[in-house]
Amino acid sequence: MNAEDDHGGLDGDAPPIEVIGLESRFGSNVVHKDLNLTVKRGQVMGVVGGSGSGKSVLLNTIIGLKQPDGGTIKLFGEDLQTASRRKWSAINRRWGVLFQQGALFSSLTVRENVAAPLHEHTALSRAEINELADLKIALSGLPPRAGALKPSELSGGMIKRAALARALAMDPELLFLDEPTAGLDPIGAAAFDELILDLSRSLGLTVFMITHDLDSLYTITDVVAVLADKKVVAVAPVKELEHSDHPWIQEYFLGPRGRAAASSLKAAGGRSV
Repeated sequence: MNAEDDHGGLDGDAPPIEVIGLESRFGSNVVHKDLNLTVKRGQVMGVVGGSGSGKSVLLNTIIGLKQPDGGTIKLFGEDLQTASRRKWSAINRRWGVLFQQGALFSSLTVRENVAAPLHEHTALSRAEINELADLKIALSGLPPRAGALKPSELSGGMIKRAALARALAMDPELLFLDEPTAGLDPIGAAAFDELILDLSRSLGLTVFMITHDLDSLYTITDVVAVLADKKVVAVAPVKELEHSDHPWIQEYFLGPRGRAAASSLKAAGGRSV
């Protein structure tokens, strides 16, 4: 099978995400104007910004839940607005999304939730799908018994892991995370950070992560994109952002919580958790 067949006709060397001149509006309210952003293959990128900066709007636009009001979104080199149905199908198989609240189907078990993308996008047998679903559940750090549970029977941390297992169901190259540690206690958040870091390294994932969690930014990201003034004002490792002269960046990373996160990382001996 040639490279084009492997990637559904997509450019295998193109950046996983390219945002070019994006404009986003809600009526007269302009959220993004001339926003540009490129995520490199294998990169773990955190995305931060103040309230109303459009972090979730950016995510929803990239994954096709919102149409851009201007500019271009490319995934794996393909313009989403002109992509054929075949190309869209190929793109969908190459990404997974973990939404902030998990977005699990409440009427399905964890195994059935994880299996849903496999039923939709593959011709595998039910037995093969269940076997793969159980593998993803284990990969997410859940015990085997969790597969038979409904979302209402799970703790907040288990819901996050079940949603992550579903996001990984199709062996994606690109993983979108929307506030993955929101609502978790510090121990649970640190464990989830460690899981994401381990998976990104072992599976070669590109990760696009919206987060307010400074500990996550310091421990697992390669670079952080900062949304302000309706666009991306900086893309750099956290240590470089600490020296930025942008007022919002200074307040965010050099305020009390930012200094505490930096000190915690330094005490832990570096980037890894």
